[in-house]
Amino acid sequence: MADTPLLTNNVREMLKRGEVVASVTVRLVRTIEIAMMAKTAGFDTIYVDMEHNSFSIAECGQICMAATAIGIAPFVRVPSNTPDWISRVLDAGAMGVIAPHVGSAAEAMAVVAAAKFPPLGERSAAGALPHMQYRSLPPAQANPTMNNATMVIVQFENEASVEAAEEIMSVEGVDMVLIGSNDLLADMGLVGQYDHPKLRAAYQRSIDVCNKLGKHVGVGGLSSRADLMAEFVQMGARYVSTGTDTQFLLGALAAKAKQVKDLKG
Repeated sequence: MADTPLLTNNVREMLKRGEVVASVTVRLVRTIEIAMMAKTAGFDTIYVDMEHNSFSIAECGQICMAATAIGIAPFVRVPSNTPDWISRVLDAGAMGVIAPHVGSAAEAMAVVAAAKFPPLGERSAAGALPHMQYRSLPPAQANPTMNNATMVIVQFENEASVEAAEEIMSVEGVDMVLIGSNDLLADMGLVGQYDHPKLRAAYQRSIDVCNKLGKHVGVGGLSSRADLMAEFVQMGARYVSTGTDTQFLLGALAAKAKQVKDLKG
């Protein structure tokens, strides 16, 4: 048998180097082509949004395996922060989980427990995994390798999460927070008010906490506001969720249709 290749997560390595990570969200395309297109387009990572679509775990797993094979880490936003969702998408090929609506350290610890093998968590052994090209490895070798490659990303989507930022991000095994700007503003009673000082304050608090703890901040929900994405990156955020495949396809279609409609005979 050939030597097992070292399993690496390119996003983790980029974050260690202080680089900005570009992500695209998968909500529409259910086949592996989306992973290859994202790579060709220059994205560093994708995440399959199972919270807001009807993808099956099988479809999700196919996309994740395709992404890993071409060197971009696939994450999955789960519809529920429970072991039956978290462990299954990870076993199917994801290299990280995005956990929505995490509001306390206890909730963050539960996500880590489901995502990480012992001693960091309670994830059950599943045998040969696609991440290792289905090689059967001793748990003493496979578990730490998988734990190191698997990222846990929590989401702040309400004011209580931001207020508890230090407690949540202090949880061992949590790597990053992805701020859900739209849901956060809605919780504040400020729907769509992207320029409100409270949103900037939430990002600043999260960035300050993560800098202190050696963790990372991601920008989410601001695909229509490139200026704010740039501002928050300048403040210290290092992961940017740029938008969905649905948005990009519709935007390109609309631009081409307008181009033709504007032609004058």
